[in-house]
Amino acid sequence: MWWGGRGQSFNVTPQKEEPEMGETPLSSEYDFSLANIGRLEAVNGLSRVQLLRPGSLLKFIPEEILIHGQDFRLLRVGFEAGGLEPQAFQSETKDGMSFLLQVTMAIVQARAQNSQAQQYAGITLSKAGQSSGSRKPPIPLLETSEDWEIERKKQGARGWRVSTVNERFDVATSLPRYFWVPNRTLDSEVRRAFGHFHQSRGPRLSWHHPGGSDLLRCGGFYTASDPNKDDIRVVESMFQAGHSDIVLVDTMDELPSLADVQLAHLRLRALCLPDSSVAEDKWLSALDGTRWLDYVRSCLRKASDISVLVTSRVRSVVLQERGDRDFNGLLSSLVQLLSAPEARTLLGFQSLVQREWVAAGHPFLTRLGGTGASEEAPVFLLFLDCVWQLLQQSPAEFEFSEFFLLALHDSVRVPDTLTFLRDTPWERGKQSGQFNTYTQVYTAGYSQPPAGNSVNPQLSVWDWDLRYSKEQILQFHNLGYDPEHCPDSWLPRQQPSFMVPGPPSSVWLFSRGALTPLNQLCPWRDSPSLLAVSSRWLPRPAISSESLADQEWGLPSHWGACPLPPGLLLPGYLGPQIRLWRRCYLRGRPEVQMGLSAPTISGLQAELAHLQELLRKWTPRISPEDHSKKRNPNTIMSQSR
Repeated sequence: MWWGGRGQSFNVTPQKEEPEMGETPLSSEYDFSLANIGRLEAVNGLSRVQLLRPGSLLKFIPEEILIHGQDFRLLRVGFEAGGLEPQAFQSETKDGMSFLLQVTMAIVQARAQNSQAQQYAGITLSKAGQSSGSRKPPIPLLETSEDWEIERKKQGARGWRVSTVNERFDVATSLPRYFWVPNRTLDSEVRRAFGHFHQSRGPRLSWHHPGGSDLLRCGGFYTASDPNKDDIRVVESMFQAGHSDIVLVDTMDELPSLADVQLAHLRLRALCLPDSSVAEDKWLSALDGTRWLDYVRSCLRKASDISVLVTSRVRSVVLQERGDRDFNGLLSSLVQLLSAPEARTLLGFQSLVQREWVAAGHPFLTRLGGTGASEEAPVFLLFLDCVWQLLQQSPAEFEFSEFFLLALHDSVRVPDTLTFLRDTPWERGKQSGQFNTYTQVYTAGYSQPPAGNSVNPQLSVWDWDLRYSKEQILQFHNLGYDPEHCPDSWLPRQQPSFMVPGPPSSVWLFSRGALTPLNQLCPWRDSPSLLAVSSRWLPRPAISSESLADQEWGLPSHWGACPLPPGLLLPGYLGPQIRLWRRCYLRGRPEVQMGLSAPTISGLQAELAHLQELLRKWTPRISPEDHSKKRNPNTIMSQSR
């Protein structure tokens, strides 16, 4: 591939880093956006390595350039004999980005030579240009009240309605234009009640369980406000949601902070690099030291406990997090995956992510480092790892495959749609020109959305056919999925016989794996409230090594025994049950990819041939005495077919 710069041309040969059997279903292995580049290194020989920065002066002529992706990929761009002249990498622009752009162009042109690669830059110019602006999205994007009403009816949430109080984003720019509130609550009451919560993110329905329970989410109480009695009554009514039994979940209890998640992810990425300095015999202990798998375990355990709370009794379960934009979405999504088989289908999972993450205002751009702020933390990637753990433990329950999760994992750093490119629904709508019919009312603390013309506002990340071939999309489907687990064969919505009502007017705080009775929900009541105090000062019961389900659902004995409801998954999260997502995190190390399940028959045959070759290489090393005691490896392989 010929790439010209400063009046000269260079022959650039991309070095393929993975065997075909280990490839992920990306448009091409050369797909690298600028936002995805973690660092660039110039290499000459085995010992000369230089980190490239804007304005860097090369100290030698490189033989290859290593492009480290933030998605754990590694791209090697090699040069023919003679290499590049050092001055080819000197910056000629004020922003010092010329060499980054040149390297990126080299990658794009290399992809163009691949006959099976689809042109990344052509998404908005060719394929998307062939379709009209009325292209129907694969799933409802929840940008209209009709979408929310259809979803409400689908869930069977009869006691709820679609509120339009935030239609102009004058309540909260981080909330969607529409959301679900109890039928008897007026929009004027919703507006006042939401003002008593952090960032005006008041209680609203996240998911209605077919057995009758409701899962809600909200921000932390804004205790500096001074609500009147009517406002307190409305807040309590919204928490209660027509149920006599209420459980308030302290979301952040036992979960890592945003800073913890970011630090663990950085350590994991450094450990999984091909040039990691960690010795092989200490690699597993170093992996344990990153704490990443510990955080995955904590999220799965808490989601498992909450799913038990939702499915064991007819009640209102409220997830409360100060900002309501990170772990509330993670736990709510995991609870639905554990409790609802329809969420484990391909379309169901995409709808879940669109509702609980995109529409709910998860700050993707900030959390993934797109704004340069100090609040970077890949919470969404932590969620995808949790989903992968569930997929490994119960493969027959999920319609989508590991390759779909990989494609979604990598899509967060591909700036071709607005889905993961903005922090709030208001920013996405403003960028797409959706709100040109009226003047916006801005909320303090939110700046103008960043400008940019490189995305197509009519497209979403769910338009997979614009970036992937039909063969690649087929890999999104799990071949081991059991159709018997489809929603039609699940619990009928009209027969919630396994659900029983709780005691009258019971209010509980779920914290540290135990239920603690509360006197009231709101911190503004006259009597002292646990919730008026910072959660770190609350008295904590001892943490049990058993899950809530293991403790006979963790419920008072007078409530009676409750069988495990159908359709509920309880994940394992002890010891080796939590595994490293090798196909994702070790993509830069092709030597460890061998042995992973291949997505195609030809891939399995290639893996089998590789294993047989290894057996042939290792067989002569066995001593004659041992060899006589062992069976012929070829015989073993033939009998295993």
